[in-house]
Amino acid sequence: MILQQGRLARGLSQRELAAELGLTQRWVSEMEAGKPGKLTERLFAMLDATGVRLIAELDPPNADDEHEPEEPGAGDD
Repeated sequence: MILQQGRLARGLSQRELAAELGLTQRWVSEMEAGKPGKLTERLFAMLDATGVRLIAELDPPNADDEHEPEEPGAGDD
């Protein structure tokens, strides 16, 4: 759900996001729906086994943002 919220907050369709990332619209749709794949199953199993907690936060869209990720540490004063 948070992936869909982030995409929609940036005004992107699934097709636009897929094109930007070099993926298919179907793959984006499946990820948003939480359809597990081998990679995600293994990733979450590894996180669980190692006691690592994954936290996702939705950043508010920036008016100047051209759908580019912010540089690490940008805005940290």
